[in-house]
Amino acid sequence: MIRLANSKDYKSIHEIYKPFVESTAISFEFSMPSLSEYSKRIDEIQVDYPWLVLDINGQVAGYAYASKHRKRAAYQWAAEVSVYVDKTYYRKHAATALYHALSSILEMMGVRMLLAGITLPNEASVRFHESMGFEPIGIYKNIGFKFGKWHSVGWWQKEIGNINEVPQTIAMFSQIQSSPEVLSALESGFKIFNK
Repeated sequence: MIRLANSKDYKSIHEIYKPFVESTAISFEFSMPSLSEYSKRIDEIQVDYPWLVLDINGQVAGYAYASKHRKRAAYQWAAEVSVYVDKTYYRKHAATALYHALSSILEMMGVRMLLAGITLPNEASVRFHESMGFEPIGIYKNIGFKFGKWHSVGWWQKEIGNINEVPQTIAMFSQIQSSPEVLSALESGFKIFNK
């Protein structure tokens, strides 16, 4: 199933993230945050935005979450999205399923623009995001230094909902998380993985 992350998942989420920090420039963190620090991040994000896990027989196969793009009020309709999957579940539609559910929930909240930053080169992530409807909008050249060299970050963007309407103030995730519509979005996402 795809469901909301809870405290029992934090260790598994932490383990999935660890190789991305320690062995790649996909994450710009230099060292792996402690489990307690990472758990606190999840708790803080879940007040305002969804943090979802793909649960396969009680094991966390991957996770996706959204976060605030910037603090100023006019940015409130934009959210940054991220997805991480355990390597066992690569090429099994895990990331697609998680993003589908995440995007549906964000649209319900009133979010109208999704943003994804990708450390370049990363053909797999670029192909994945473009298959999900994201379009490239620019590159921050040599913006991060890790593992002895500079890295560029490309940005991809996707509109959701009706961008032509005057938007309402977005709902915080904690206000809608128990709604039947959110449960339906989670189930719909899981059907993609289960194909």
